[in-house]
Amino acid sequence: MPIPKYHQVYLVLKERVLEGSFAAGLPGEFELMARFEVSRVTVRKALELLAAEGLIAREPGRGTRVIQPKPKVALMPSEGGSSPALKRSGLLANLVDMSLDTRVQVISVDNVQASEAVAQALAIAPTSLVQKAVRLRSTRQGPLSHITTYVPAELTVSFGKKELGKKPILVLLEESGLQLGQAVQQISARLADAGIARLLDVPVGSALLYVRRVVYDQNDRPIQWLHGLYRPDRYEYQMKLSRVGEIDARVWVSSELQAHFN
Repeated sequence: MPIPKYHQVYLVLKERVLEGSFAAGLPGEFELMARFEVSRVTVRKALELLAAEGLIAREPGRGTRVIQPKPKVALMPSEGGSSPALKRSGLLANLVDMSLDTRVQVISVDNVQASEAVAQALAIAPTSLVQKAVRLRSTRQGPLSHITTYVPAELTVSFGKKELGKKPILVLLEESGLQLGQAVQQISARLADAGIARLLDVPVGSALLYVRRVVYDQNDRPIQWLHGLYRPDRYEYQMKLSRVGEIDARVWVSSELQAHFN
């Protein structure tokens, strides 16, 4: 049974609120109608669900206010638990190779003030300047991913839109003198809104792979926060698992990770 339109809009807006995309305020009803290509009734039903969850407050005469949740960021390995970090020779190298084998369209590159979520992820002061870059990657079969990256502005003085159109950002960071160390990555799912659906050539509300990744230098300083939306029919993520521990307490741990596209 298909998901009702209002619920699709609600799910997308909820994801945006939780990641801090609406720190400056939620768009008005008419803008949301145009963005999702739906009726005003549909938008209002979606907003009612958000309000019921305590994510927004709708105040007569004052519009809709986002109740900013505290962002969640993956822990560094030294902060507890088993290490999820990935060595530069493993997944990060694989991601660079994959970037070199795809075409990129740079949609925008701007220096902006870091939102609360961006500041926490990059361990910088709120409102610090970061380079926000939005890119679309494609294969011969068509669009593959929509990528948004945030990097402290002082690390990006040697490259901008022109350079990002030619080389992967991790390569540019290395060429600027940084040594990549490790990364922490989270993978989930989200639904495509009208803008993303148009860029990735999928129907509105399609399920996409949602990747969030923090890359660190060799001194464990966060240097990049990435949000990536991938078409699941053109991208897959693989890992090899090994059994470790005593016979009565064995667990599965990842030993190698790779990303593939078609």
